[in-house]
Amino acid sequence: MKKREDEITRVTLAGSVVNLLLVGLKALAGVAGHSAAMVSDAVHSLSDFVTDIVVLVFVRVSARPQDEGHDYGHGKFETLATLFIGLALAAAAVGIVVSGATKLASWLQGEDLPSPGKIALWAALISIITKEILFQYTRIKGRKLNSPALEANAWHHRSDALSSIGTAIGIGGAIVLGERWTVLDPLASIVVGAMLVKVAWDLLGPSFGELTDSSLPTDMEQEMLRIISAVEGVEDPHNLRTRRIGNHIAAEVHIRLDGKLTLESAHEKASEVERRFKDRFGKESHIIIHMEPRKTHNP
Repeated sequence: MKKREDEITRVTLAGSVVNLLLVGLKALAGVAGHSAAMVSDAVHSLSDFVTDIVVLVFVRVSARPQDEGHDYGHGKFETLATLFIGLALAAAAVGIVVSGATKLASWLQGEDLPSPGKIALWAALISIITKEILFQYTRIKGRKLNSPALEANAWHHRSDALSSIGTAIGIGGAIVLGERWTVLDPLASIVVGAMLVKVAWDLLGPSFGELTDSSLPTDMEQEMLRIISAVEGVEDPHNLRTRRIGNHIAAEVHIRLDGKLTLESAHEKASEVERRFKDRFGKESHIIIHMEPRKTHNP
């Protein structure tokens, strides 16, 4: 567990350093290049940096073992981190859309918008390349370490790359087509903000589901029932209840055994079910087994 925590920390620290550098670059390029889209992009990168800090804090807490106050461990703190990332992304997205819409409204009322400079375009191109590399690296590590928070942070990196693509298109179009098309800059920020709202929604859904103890997918529950039924002497697994605790899973199930079995033999059957369950879903997974006597039919 300590190794996993350290690996997540290293990946997140690398991302936070990159994000902090990009915040400075984009803010400077946005102001110097008179680009609303680039300033919005800088705000997005700032939200990335903040979520990196959230991941660092909450993943360290989630790695703590179970204690008197948390019988199932602290895994849901990682889910809470994922939720915060989604909320931060949603807030950044709404801010970008509102800012772009305000400038668009001003343009429609006849106000001239400043033409963005080439420095803003170069900053956008650097951001696209950097954040796409960071996305791939973080996603690979997130899947390898089975960390929902790290995977969520990876998509935050990808959303920043998408944001920069939209920014580059808007800035590039305004530069190439001339002052009559400076409206492309705020339009780009609106489109980018709308895309980020969708990404935030996709992150928030699973997090809310886990924090409210939603059941695991049906195919996973069916696999659990097959594993349990494969143990010799175990019949009719039923009343299966499942949920996720961070990167671990928990289940409760009722099974039927021969009512004439000794307590020791019944315990061995239940222990075999638990062993196979943990072999498949990880040693940190939880399963509670309720044993019932097999139903008998009177002649």
